[in-house]
Amino acid sequence: MPDRTPEIVTLTMNPTVDLCWEVDRLEGTGKNRARVRSVGVGGGGINVARHVGRFGGRATAVHTSGGEVGLRLNRLLDEEGIDHVAVGIDDETREALVLFETASRRSYHVVPPGPQLHEGEGARCLEVLRQFVGRCPYVVVSGSLPGGLSEDYYAAVARHVKDAGARLILDTSGLALRAALAEGVFLFRCNRTEAESLTSRPVNTFDDARALNEHLLTKGAAEIAVTTLGALGALCSTRQGHTELYVPPLPGEPLSDAGAGDSMVAAFATRLAAGDDPVNACVLGVAAAAAAMLTPSTESFDVDVARSLRSRVRTSGSD
Repeated sequence: MPDRTPEIVTLTMNPTVDLCWEVDRLEGTGKNRARVRSVGVGGGGINVARHVGRFGGRATAVHTSGGEVGLRLNRLLDEEGIDHVAVGIDDETREALVLFETASRRSYHVVPPGPQLHEGEGARCLEVLRQFVGRCPYVVVSGSLPGGLSEDYYAAVARHVKDAGARLILDTSGLALRAALAEGVFLFRCNRTEAESLTSRPVNTFDDARALNEHLLTKGAAEIAVTTLGALGALCSTRQGHTELYVPPLPGEPLSDAGAGDSMVAAFATRLAAGDDPVNACVLGVAAAAAAMLTPSTESFDVDVARSLRSRVRTSGSD
């Protein structure tokens, strides 16, 4: 166990070892000669824990780890200095590939589904999480739910977090998302694709996002709902009203949006844990997501750039 009490504990059920290669130009025939750009650890909650630390907060990542890839994942986390607790699983932790083509400045993300977990492994993750919840005010559940676990697994996490008096920040998708929202969470973030899966219709504008967020707040699915709208920005909704947040002008070419969501969640989790209000926390979240778009893969964004962009995030509030 880490030797200090974190402000935030994150849960990553399906982490990755991220391999980032770059090629000059991707060709359909012959060999593509690649250079290794980076090797790092990924997965929603692990990324959030990393960025919380970079923003000056304290976080511990609880995650699964299996096989030789899992051992490498643990070693990389130790080398990076991220507080973490690994829960062993039988199946192999997944590897993901990011291929960056320098000629086009485009990134290609190839991500396998990951391991199959059994019920006992899921129960062990919950038991480890229980050791933090109650003395840690915020829990972040981010990333996909691996196969083998019940679709209501994150709903069970939500119950444990509420029973302990902590607050759950949720960022996931699919049936696991629907089940957790039925249980109720403190804060929910979704992107446009996830929003459309909940509404069964396009979510392209602030009005579309407002309709979804109001529905979630009214039914008790969340106390705070944040729906992101790509290059347009994000809508942060509470019982006090809705705030539109616009993506600031970027100081460079956007290269990839792969790490934007985790960067956003980390920023507003850090600010909420520090006592900031939801809208101000979300302003930094939008700035962090914008900064993340300037990196070509899942590499960490520049914190100084995120802080500089914070003052350029335009907001518009409504009741």
